[in-house]
Amino acid sequence: MSEQRVIRVGLVQMAMDPDAQVNRDRAVALVAEAAGQGAQVICLPELFTTPYFPVVRDAKSPGETIPGPTSRLLAETARKHGVVLVGGSIYERDGDRFYNTALIFDDRGELVGKYRKIHIPQDECFFEKDYFTPGDLGYLVTKTRFGSIGVLICYDQWYPEAARMNALLGANMVFYPTAIGTVAHLGEKEGPWQEAWENVQRGHAIANGMVVAAANRVGIEGDTTFWGGSFICDAFGQTKIRAGAEEGVIVQDVDLDHGEVVREGWGFLRNRRPDSYNQITE
Repeated sequence: MSEQRVIRVGLVQMAMDPDAQVNRDRAVALVAEAAGQGAQVICLPELFTTPYFPVVRDAKSPGETIPGPTSRLLAETARKHGVVLVGGSIYERDGDRFYNTALIFDDRGELVGKYRKIHIPQDECFFEKDYFTPGDLGYLVTKTRFGSIGVLICYDQWYPEAARMNALLGANMVFYPTAIGTVAHLGEKEGPWQEAWENVQRGHAIANGMVVAAANRVGIEGDTTFWGGSFICDAFGQTKIRAGAEEGVIVQDVDLDHGEVVREGWGFLRNRRPDSYNQITE
């Protein structure tokens, strides 16, 4: 499969309603809007069918199976618009286990990739270990006619090892469906959270010579303000476009050959010393 080298990427930034079908319909409309602006690869936010329920420890959420209503609608939407669709993530029920799962559909509407979130946080207002089993499918890079696409989910953003694994698997673009914001009663004592969030991902782009795109949610849910700020940066960490705090889409052309220039010129991958990294896994 030959890859097109200049790709138009679209990110959907959403506020979530308590009604899952309202969220699905809104997601479909925003994907159509991005496709209408020429986007060829489009990404939705994390857990886009529901409010962010891990804010508390005892939320009742049944999850859904794959295939199920969301996956079928995403497949239909990708096929209709001829786009590669990174379906944000959904709360997947698989037997008696639950996962935070991203699906990738190609431009024919075929399910070509499935990634279950590996790094699971457990902090005040982000009680994800109460709900999600750590992913058991490993890291995933999917070849499509619009590039080799990796997907990681939200908290995975803080781990350089996850980004590096995607690069080693051949990704030239990595998408991060996200649900992150500030919590009113916690404050930002370490410094501005949004700056750190964007900066660490820009670092992953530079270190690995690959495009990074993060699609966040927006809106106020209880004490949490999801800041949006969805962005796309190139393979040298330059932020090419950034959303504000409103619902909508952003679209940006990215040059995959630029990533090859970065990798070749700076040699971060070819000069690795994996023989010296053993302590990382101890």
